[in-house]
Amino acid sequence: MSEIELYQQKILECEQEIGKGIIGQREIIRQVMLALLSGGNVLLEGMPGLGKTMLVRTIGQVFLLSFKRIQFTPDLMPSDVTGTNIMVKDEGRSSFRFEKGPIFANLVLADEINRATPKTQSALLEAMQEHTVTVGNESHILEEPFLVLATQNPIEQEGTYPLPEAQLDRFLFKILVKFPSREELRGIVELTEGQEPPEMHSILNGEELLKARKLIAQIPIADAVMNYILELVMATHEENPYIREGASPRAAQAMIRASRARAFMEGRLNVSFEDVQSVAYPVLRHRVLLNFDAISEGIAEDDVIRQIIESKEKNLYA
Repeated sequence: MSEIELYQQKILECEQEIGKGIIGQREIIRQVMLALLSGGNVLLEGMPGLGKTMLVRTIGQVFLLSFKRIQFTPDLMPSDVTGTNIMVKDEGRSSFRFEKGPIFANLVLADEINRATPKTQSALLEAMQEHTVTVGNESHILEEPFLVLATQNPIEQEGTYPLPEAQLDRFLFKILVKFPSREELRGIVELTEGQEPPEMHSILNGEELLKARKLIAQIPIADAVMNYILELVMATHEENPYIREGASPRAAQAMIRASRARAFMEGRLNVSFEDVQSVAYPVLRHRVLLNFDAISEGIAEDDVIRQIIESKEKNLYA
């Protein structure tokens, strides 16, 4: 068994282990795994109580990663996230010492991120993009692997603030967490009420996860598939009755990384058009801004993305 096949097997074991503690949501688990392997941040949107926090905590256990949770509220300050310099007295002399905030962990759960003010939300920008935190004149490097998994309540709920576009663009995926089916809801109730939760086992550690990422980055992408990725992103900037603003160049980068990760998890060493189409929705849905016509007609981002994929798919077999 080659090294890459060994890691493919281990990653699938991780996915199965995570599934022990999360009822249903198989597609959600797969998408979060893809983001983890791609080294990208994740925005999870859904109603409260759908197991988003449990999912992130379980991932930390299976991958043996340090985990911190930040509850975002309107009175949360940026220093509550990044940390701050505090004055320390030693033998009559005073000096400043940096006290690390909860952002210093491998997995950071930003719970209900859109309940905090834009100023506090922006405190995450440098950490999400550069993996550093600057306080005063000093920059502090975050330990790798580093990932922000933010949960967001639907914007229709009271007491929420829309995320700045610059911050949205720094999320690799936006994943929609839907309400469970009747059977899944029964399983959740049985698992949480009156039964012992399943014991979770660690399968990989942080160093092995970084190694898996290096292997995934070596998976080749054919010119035809690369051109298809670029066409999908460029299509969001073409004349469209529902799009106000198209996706940024980060969308193409995200689609490349996520497509490689999906091919890896599917047991292949080449990226297919199907890989690209699968990851296009979570990559683009928060990067495509819809206009008033779309909102008034009840057109969602996924509807527009589906139209783009269908229009470009015809050209693949033309």
